[in-house]
Amino acid sequence: MKSEGLPQGFVWGAVKAGIKASGKTDLAAAVAAKGANGAAMFTRNQVVAAPVTVGRRHLISTGGRIGAVLVNAGNANCATGQPGIDACVQTCAAAAETFQCIFDEVFPSSTGIIGVPFPAEKVIAALPALVAEMGATQEHAESFAKAIMTTDTKMKVAYAAIDVDGVEVRLFGAAKGAGMIHPQLGEPVAPPHATMLVYLFTDIAAESAQLQEVLAPAVERSFNSISIDGDTSTNDTVLLLASGTSGVKLDKRTQEPFTNALKLVCGSLAYQIVDDGEGVGHVVTLHVTGARTEAEAKQVAKSIAHSPLCKTAWSSADPNWGRLMAAAGYSGVAFDPALVTVVIGDLPVFELGVRSPAFDEAAVHEVMLGRDYTIRLDMGLGTAESRFLTCDLTEEYVRINADYSS
Repeated sequence: MKSEGLPQGFVWGAVKAGIKASGKTDLAAAVAAKGANGAAMFTRNQVVAAPVTVGRRHLISTGGRIGAVLVNAGNANCATGQPGIDACVQTCAAAAETFQCIFDEVFPSSTGIIGVPFPAEKVIAALPALVAEMGATQEHAESFAKAIMTTDTKMKVAYAAIDVDGVEVRLFGAAKGAGMIHPQLGEPVAPPHATMLVYLFTDIAAESAQLQEVLAPAVERSFNSISIDGDTSTNDTVLLLASGTSGVKLDKRTQEPFTNALKLVCGSLAYQIVDDGEGVGHVVTLHVTGARTEAEAKQVAKSIAHSPLCKTAWSSADPNWGRLMAAAGYSGVAFDPALVTVVIGDLPVFELGVRSPAFDEAAVHEVMLGRDYTIRLDMGLGTAESRFLTCDLTEEYVRINADYSS
């Protein structure tokens, strides 16, 4: 599997529309000149942003056909009522005219502050300049990735490629997200989660239904298996677009290698999101094993990942295994503590109902001083497991979010 190069059939670009208070680039687009088939998963939050509502509607009306993706940062266009919907529709209409595609083939996204009226006029005014900035180089693709950032400190991109009979099929992913991260993504017609936005581009030839089939499992074990702060955003979106330009079809022969490449890109972007989490000092992988089902393993992991007591202990590298067990205990999953073992790094801390006889607090503390480590918890119930990526909770996180809208 290779890892360089952009998929054919797309151009990317970004400009300053004056939405971000910082004055940085805040309006981005990705355009498939000959159109692309798409599949998406959206937030399950009941409070949902206007672009999510409009994006769902467009995917249904076109059968997944997409000509342009339009993303703004600095304003979430959420809790803005019918005026927010109208503003989103206006920008889609203007983008369709600008990029010469059908109105509902424009897929909108927004990220930023909730509840602020959406400045459609700024987006529309910036579209001519955006056209002039579009291109197919890595610089253009990365300008797209940078423009969609909010509290992110670095852009998040990933690449992969597979060889099919001498033809290279490429994937490129761009994401944003550093806080308000506990994605709970569902199907585009499911009940309606700073926001996570993920855009995945490939030049394989595939129908929307095929893309949905490969996207769902890739998302479940990547973006649906991370949490920074346990807050599910109102705007979370993952979009997969296939231009078909490579001429290679997604079929029984190519599905496995393509799916593996997609999982690689999604996994990389998911890790980058947590690693760039607001105020993060430690990236923690929770590996829950010995569960009855994968769902129960993830439920235990989520309970630990969302515990303020666990997360603050991690910030000071405190090997407080009691907090881990307490969080597992109130997860809602039935288990016997006498069957559980907990290991931090490679060091035992809890065995079969009591502190491990081999527990070395100083040695475990040293492991937890590292930027990245794994906590393994075996439930002693079965063979199912789950890996869940999370982080510590620091004073810096509080400072960033206390000042976010002021």
